[in-house]
Amino acid sequence: MFSKVLIANRGEIALRVIRACKELGVATVAVHSTADSDAMHVRMADESVCIGPPSSTDSYLNVAAIIAACEITGAEAVHPGYGFLSENAAFVQVLEDHGITFIGPSAEHIRMMGDKITAKETMINLGVPCVPGSPGGVPTLKEAHLISDEMGFPVIVKATAGGGGRGMKLALTKNDLDEAFGSARSESKAAFGNDEVYIEKYLQKPRHIEVQIFGDGKGRAVHLGERDCSLQRRHQKVFEEAPGPTITKELREKIGSTCAEAVADIGYSGAGTIEFLYEDGEFFFIEMNTRLQVEHPVTETIFRVDLVKEQLRVASGEEMTFKQEELEIRGHSIEVRINAEKLPNFTPCPGKITTFHAPGGLGVRMDSALYAGYSIPPYYDSLIGKLIVSGTSRPAALARLRRALGELIVDGVDTTTPLFHALLDEKDIQTGNYDIHWLEKWLDKNVQK
Repeated sequence: MFSKVLIANRGEIALRVIRACKELGVATVAVHSTADSDAMHVRMADESVCIGPPSSTDSYLNVAAIIAACEITGAEAVHPGYGFLSENAAFVQVLEDHGITFIGPSAEHIRMMGDKITAKETMINLGVPCVPGSPGGVPTLKEAHLISDEMGFPVIVKATAGGGGRGMKLALTKNDLDEAFGSARSESKAAFGNDEVYIEKYLQKPRHIEVQIFGDGKGRAVHLGERDCSLQRRHQKVFEEAPGPTITKELREKIGSTCAEAVADIGYSGAGTIEFLYEDGEFFFIEMNTRLQVEHPVTETIFRVDLVKEQLRVASGEEMTFKQEELEIRGHSIEVRINAEKLPNFTPCPGKITTFHAPGGLGVRMDSALYAGYSIPPYYDSLIGKLIVSGTSRPAALARLRRALGELIVDGVDTTTPLFHALLDEKDIQTGNYDIHWLEKWLDKNVQK
């Protein structure tokens, strides 16, 4: 096991990694921008290094500064959390060149899955079902029309280097394709420096189902069931649960085994998530995230495992501590993302926290870096906490979520907590009868004006 790990991230995920390290007896190094000098992850780490000014580009994305922090502190490994440099193959290569271990998959696997077309081709070759679409990038509008006409509308145009919903445009009919194609390319160029796009069949009422996998890098991998992340706003998840309310044991084993075998075949190491659209009993691969997910706690809760500790163990050369036959689902878990945003327009709402009280009790977990007196900076993502609950059944988990939301106190800034109070009153949420379009439609009708 490593003696010292640097966490190249901030907020709740940095705290999450620090806690896992401490329980394994591993010393921790926090890095931070000048805006995060008083952040909780800086307070809780054994050491801290300031790596730049508030801008992410000059701090949390500053590879040279992070390498220097490792050398100054003697950190042997880097845990990237999620976001920032977590899926940056060039960063992984630089770490390797400096003799520092990246706690995650290889640069090769990050590159393979970072490009959506290469990822899709790889998954098809590994036997993973994929959404019908163009075999590669679509360079011209003429080709876009030929492919779309053959496939049938509606279609969705996607950036090959996309993420977070950027570079994705829907064409419901042939008349919409010109604008969708041009808009997706320009948005992709602005966001990722790459205007290549591809086209996929647009499913009408799919659910967003993702399968958690874990590999040892030596040809063995397991799956830890699925998460349903269908409640999304602008392609951003807000409510996640495990197991999926519409997935049977037989379907879970089928798709889970397929995913585990696929990543085992390529020698994948560490945590990863294979994401699907699910409709009418069929799964369609959309992308693989080669990192820890924001919603990983719901999987940890129902399987009674610590995915971050497992990442640390495997990256240090130790064996995985669980086998597939030992992984058994227990109960149901739900996570809601608490953002510092003002409804109804979800406008970011940075500011000083005057009062903070985290809910507690049996089956309640609050992952947050907040404290009373902390000032949320305006430079980063608005996620300020994740409320995770569990129960013996889905209804029990929903009841516990309602109770826990009632206990949560965040004064000084607006948050998205009222959204979840309202959602819990909806019959479709209570019964699990929703798809990836449900929340947008509900918001148009009930919240956004």
